[in-house]
Amino acid sequence: MRHIIISPDYGHLRYFIDTIPERMQHEGTTIYEARNLIKVMQAPDGTLLNVKRYRRPALPNNIVYSTGLRTPKGMRAYRYPTLLLHAGIDTPAPVAYIEDRHCGLLGMSYFISLQCPYPHRLYEVAQMDDAQSLPLARAFATFTAHMHDKGFMHKDYSPGNILWQKDDDGSYHFSLVDINRMYFGKVDMTEGCRNFRRLWGNKMFFEECAKTYAAARGMDEKKCVELTLEARKNFWTSYLKRHDVEYEPDL
Repeated sequence: MRHIIISPDYGHLRYFIDTIPERMQHEGTTIYEARNLIKVMQAPDGTLLNVKRYRRPALPNNIVYSTGLRTPKGMRAYRYPTLLLHAGIDTPAPVAYIEDRHCGLLGMSYFISLQCPYPHRLYEVAQMDDAQSLPLARAFATFTAHMHDKGFMHKDYSPGNILWQKDDDGSYHFSLVDINRMYFGKVDMTEGCRNFRRLWGNKMFFEECAKTYAAARGMDEKKCVELTLEARKNFWTSYLKRHDVEYEPDL
């Protein structure tokens, strides 16, 4: 059985959306393929759509999702953008959610959003000099502070999930993707500073993030720098023991 939810703003694309699971086999441009598959597809009216296909969960998780004990990832990915957008936090607008079930158990599911036009991800910070990275750090920390003040925290705040662009006038814009893991509620200083830990960049980039974040939220600058650098060091010391990554932090 197939269940489809389409945002009222994109009802005119219903026929195309209804056929996305079949189209995924032979249409679109693949931008990510591992456990899940992400493709960019063009709708008949020219709208560029980002389609993420979640594979069928393993049985223990499948039971949890199928019985309603926990909301499936794709459904969360569809619901959360509206909350963020209403709070002034940029993320691609949700278009549709598709869910296949077999004998009551969750099968493949699909989250469709608009394709974000921003050309950059925060991975690029690792190749920047300070003249490039520090203005970006200040703009990004201000964006993060605004999000935390609004009561939102991305629990997978990694370089690949943060898209950005810089306008000709020097202003920066950020957009969040893969937001099915979010925290909603008060974000204190410790958790807010820890939220930067998975990012790439040299120590000065993180110090600038922490200083700007502290100023934006009225927090103690020295303490924020200490918390941010400590969280960064703890994360990367552990992570690099288990993974090979081209990024080498100056711990």
